[in-house]
Amino acid sequence: MEQILSSAVCFSAADILLPSFPELESWAVIACDQFTSQPEYWRQVEALTAGRYSASHLILPESELGRQNAARISSIHEAMLRYLQSDVFRAYPDAYLYTERSLRNGGIRRGIIGKVDLEAYDYTGFVNSCIRATEKTVAERIPPRMAIRRGAALELPHVLLLCDDDRRMLVEPFQQKRSQLQKLYDFDLMLGGGHIEGWLISGSEKAKLDEKLVEYACCQHEKYPGMNLQYVVGDGNHSLATAKACYEELKAQNADNIPADHPARYALCELNNIHDPSLVCQPIHRVVKQCDSKALLEDLQSAFPGNEGTVIPWYGCGTSGTVRIPVDRSRLPLAVLQKFLDDWLMDHEGAIDYIHGAEALQNLCSGTDSVGFLLPAVDKDLLFPTVLSDGVLPRKTFSMGEAFDKRYYLEARRIE
Repeated sequence: MEQILSSAVCFSAADILLPSFPELESWAVIACDQFTSQPEYWRQVEALTAGRYSASHLILPESELGRQNAARISSIHEAMLRYLQSDVFRAYPDAYLYTERSLRNGGIRRGIIGKVDLEAYDYTGFVNSCIRATEKTVAERIPPRMAIRRGAALELPHVLLLCDDDRRMLVEPFQQKRSQLQKLYDFDLMLGGGHIEGWLISGSEKAKLDEKLVEYACCQHEKYPGMNLQYVVGDGNHSLATAKACYEELKAQNADNIPADHPARYALCELNNIHDPSLVCQPIHRVVKQCDSKALLEDLQSAFPGNEGTVIPWYGCGTSGTVRIPVDRSRLPLAVLQKFLDDWLMDHEGAIDYIHGAEALQNLCSGTDSVGFLLPAVDKDLLFPTVLSDGVLPRKTFSMGEAFDKRYYLEARRIE
């Protein structure tokens, strides 16, 4: 029981910061890893947030990651301190938030904002941890992100954490309790992001949720005997891995002098139930850019000449076609295709980009130097069992919803 109680607190209440002003439409911006091949989106964000208090000034779009952006990172850190000193935020200590997000497909994603204990999280796939990554972490993508988080006074979350709550005891009850809670925000998100509402969970309702988290942990222990698994990361795998890496770095630098409850030990996120019908595991498609597309397609057909396997449509050279990817029982079609592309790019020029949405993929492959692959969806009911049996999935295997439905930066938390 002691082990179960310990694992239950790997998701808990947090000291949450929200903007103290009511005009939030220009404050909240979409997750930084979206629209990486569509710079016009981020130019629109810049235009909408210029001269305003906005989360856009506290994050770095991934399309700019890896550039010579030391000055930009410095300005982000300075803006965080300036916002804190200017009373931009209102604090909600030791609390959760319940949130409802209207999606483009008409569904409503319901979630709870809280913090995860990074001591209980692993992204390697080799540790029997309570919180696990769902996709392979690309090591070279961590240091540029650490440069942003290292020295930052705040974190703004876009991580979606998934629970396997088939009894619907954690998130869903707050749908009926909304009228009893204090509403904190209610507004339209910029650039077609839908609508979002949020309510404070504190006092007796917070205590009840704490108890339910322990009960959920016990249910998971019974469901997966001998395994500690409670939660998996739905979106933001690399962001949470960065938080973990920064925390481990801080511990190494401070040896025994770091407090056990140091704020860097935790990371803010949104908890969703994988059994929520609004949650859809959308595929993340592949585009190989700036390549010899004719050679790539010829080598693809040579590597997979058979008529058996999963059909993968491709677009390139002004045309389209399909290839059949053979798999065994332990491998996803994506894993086989990804290995082929990684091996091919070791000997050829080009770069892989990860695209949300079939239409965006086809538009990007209208030229002669790109080839795109339209990938099948992942069955979300198999996500927890697959993580247990196979460990982490290939990088960028799936996404929780389309690009416009991704989480927006809204809440914040101090981490220094």
